[in-house]
Amino acid sequence: MTRQMPTQRFQDLVDAATAVFIAQGYRRTQMADVAAAMGLAKGTVYLTVESKEALFDVALRYADAPRPIAAPAKLPIPTPARGRTLRYAQERLAREPASPTLHDALARRHPPATGEELARIVRELHDVMARNRTGLKLVDRCAADYPELAKLWFGEGRGALLDDLTRYLQRGIQEEAFHGVPDVRVAARVIIETVVFWAVHRHWDPAPQPVDPHAAADIIVQMLVGALCRTDDKPPRRRAGSSKSRAGRESR
Repeated sequence: MTRQMPTQRFQDLVDAATAVFIAQGYRRTQMADVAAAMGLAKGTVYLTVESKEALFDVALRYADAPRPIAAPAKLPIPTPARGRTLRYAQERLAREPASPTLHDALARRHPPATGEELARIVRELHDVMARNRTGLKLVDRCAADYPELAKLWFGEGRGALLDDLTRYLQRGIQEEAFHGVPDVRVAARVIIETVVFWAVHRHWDPAPQPVDPHAAADIIVQMLVGALCRTDDKPPRRRAGSSKSRAGRESR
């Protein structure tokens, strides 16, 4: 059956579905819950999407899309083919790197890490998470009930970022640009979790406080970078053998 739906009604459905999935998780969410959140009969929701799988796919695709959201020309939206939602999540992760500065830093050996560079990395992480906060919250909340999504999220998503940031901090510590810490991976996780809370989770805080997002980002950068970076003027230590190996590469 093909039918039209007003843009506002479709947007209301996306927002309601997203809110319910975040509040209850994927497994516990039922179509009736979303209908109740909108004050509609369950059958009305089925006129727009064929199934809960279709509803989750729609919520994920439109989570951070600019408003207003235009309704598709043909309704109801069919249940996605197997793997389609997961492929979209994977494409979305790859579409925008968590931090271009971190990516570039790991691709080179010199110059050494600096506090200014770490500040750019932290700010980029904050900004990209803030721009995609609803989708990130949705995936994080539902991953436990969606094994394929969990594997993607904890592997290629959060897990990959943790690995990259750990490598970067370890190198900075070896270069004496950053203070040593008992566990570098824990330090990387502290950075990520601090940024995630202020960029994402605070928007779902049950007891929120008024926050200037720009001031919050500045404070995050100031505190995290200030805790890790050395304040003396001693130049970073050159890695043993780096000059010799570089000369060898240049002579080849």
